[in-house]
Amino acid sequence: MASIRRTLSPMYHDRSHENGGSHKGFTIGGSSSKHNSSQFLSYLTKLLGVTSDPKSSRRGPWRRPFYQFLVFFLLGFVLGLTPFGKMEDVNGSDRFSFEIKQPYVEERLENNKKREDVAVDAVSFVAETENGKKEVNFVPKKLIIVVTPTYNRAMQAYYLNRIAQTLRLVESPVLWIVVEGNVASFETSEILRKTGVMYRHLVCKRNMTSIKDRGVHQRNTALEHIELHKLDGIVYFADDDNIYSLELFQSLRQISRFGTWPVAMLAPSKNKAILEGPVCNGSQVIGWHTNEKSKRLRRFHVDMSGFAFNSTILWDPKRWRRPFSHPTRQLDTVKEGFQETSFIEQVVADESEMEGVPPACSRILNWHLHLDALDVPYPQGWAIQKNLQALITMK
Repeated sequence: MASIRRTLSPMYHDRSHENGGSHKGFTIGGSSSKHNSSQFLSYLTKLLGVTSDPKSSRRGPWRRPFYQFLVFFLLGFVLGLTPFGKMEDVNGSDRFSFEIKQPYVEERLENNKKREDVAVDAVSFVAETENGKKEVNFVPKKLIIVVTPTYNRAMQAYYLNRIAQTLRLVESPVLWIVVEGNVASFETSEILRKTGVMYRHLVCKRNMTSIKDRGVHQRNTALEHIELHKLDGIVYFADDDNIYSLELFQSLRQISRFGTWPVAMLAPSKNKAILEGPVCNGSQVIGWHTNEKSKRLRRFHVDMSGFAFNSTILWDPKRWRRPFSHPTRQLDTVKEGFQETSFIEQVVADESEMEGVPPACSRILNWHLHLDALDVPYPQGWAIQKNLQALITMK
């Protein structure tokens, strides 16, 4: 069957319709912009998946949310690259460096800088002299190293707590080195932890057969510790059964090399007091005083708690020009009562290298007492193991 195709006549191509209308598929005059916008809207509608065609909506329910997500992602990405704030104009080599400034940043930085300047001036330890040079006025205090040998006995807790209460009142820095024999007991550790004093609990591992050698080896253990760690301060041997004044520890920081002072001792018979120590002219030692005739053969008449020395003598002998090459230690080969003078002879050559504490040596700064209860065991854990029986009952 033949088909007939009808074509429009060329004469109608440029014909305009009435009322400014246009034929479908043709544009008239200045309506090209409207046509472009309608095409963009139709494209955006198709992109977002909004269509009136039921067949196209059946193609996939996932296309519409996917395209929506893509459009909003691109929109957010473009907005994220857009700079906000005020930008300065850049010229020359700085045209690629941008700085975003907020109006209150500069004021806040200036205020912080002023505060820092005020704070630094408030804690300054530097003073200017007349010549304009700066000098530091702050002088650190010397460390006081107190060495105390101890052992388990009935009055040990009383002695340790008494000396600990004194050390707590001394201005820091103070280091308390407590040395026990063979093993560190739980009772001593508990006492030291509760004192509030900076301490080091050491143990003398050497086998000690006699009571006479116990304190000698324990002090040597402390001296080895000071020499090994190069502790810088004033070393003082303070037995736990002595009584000490605060003035004594305040005077120790004035010692340069070796200081000594008189000590009051209670005789073993407990019926008289013995005064032993240096005789001074100001801070210069000019002689010695002792009440015991048996000790007059000693070179230096000093009690173990009656002197203190600079710790650098132990680990820096060249500074003090000491001729001895061996370590400075107490000797257990000498007779009892001569350990003090044999040790001091290793530290100083004569009285010219000593300092009297306090000046004129006119005050008693500590007491050496003999109040120990011999052969009395100490309670385990300082606690009463059994309940006491009531000898007097309540009526």
